[in-house]
Amino acid sequence: MPGVLFVVSGPSGVGKSSILAEVRKAVDFFFSVSMTTRDRRPHEIDGVDYWFVNRSVFEEAVAAGELMEWAEYGGNLYGTPRAPVLAALERGEHVLFDIENKGAQQIRDAYKHAVLVFVLPPSLEELELRLRKRGDTSDEDIARRLAVAQEQIANAAELYDYQVINDSIATAAAEMVSILMAAHDQGCA
Repeated sequence: MPGVLFVVSGPSGVGKSSILAEVRKAVDFFFSVSMTTRDRRPHEIDGVDYWFVNRSVFEEAVAAGELMEWAEYGGNLYGTPRAPVLAALERGEHVLFDIENKGAQQIRDAYKHAVLVFVLPPSLEELELRLRKRGDTSDEDIARRLAVAQEQIANAAELYDYQVINDSIATAAAEMVSILMAAHDQGCA
C-alpha cells in the first residue's frame, strides 16, 4: 500500500519546525527536506533542515521538473524535491511535509487524498512576539509577515483538513500526532 502525504503549513514564526521536531520523535514518517534559496540560520544543517542552494540551481530544478511543488515566499524560493518523496511513497512510507500555502495547494491539486494541517498561533500578537524573538527579522519584514499571516489564517479552512493552535509545542505536537495516526488508521492514500 502506498504511503500517505501529510502536509503541515502555517504562518512564518508559528512554530512549525518546533512542533514537527516533536512529532518526528513520535511517528516514524519520512520527512521531506525542502530546497530553498534563503540563507541558512546558525542552527540549521544543510540536508537536514533544508537543502540550501543558490537561485540558479533552484531554477534549474524547476525547469527540469525535479520539484513536486515550489513557491516564492519572502523573496526566497522553496520547493520539494520529487525523487525522495516518490521513493518513500513507493516503499509504503508516509511522508511529512513542512511547506508554505502555495506548495500545499499544489500538493492538494496533484494528490487529492493528501492530509493537510494548518498551524495557527494563539493570536496575532503572540505571533508577532515569536517573530521578534528570532532577532533576525526587521520591523518591515515582521509587518509584511503578519499581513501574510492574516490572509493565510482567513483562508485556512478552504484548503486545510485540520487546524491546530500552537499555544504549547507539546500540546500542538500531541494533537498533530493524533491527526496523523487517525489518517493512517483510516488508510488515507
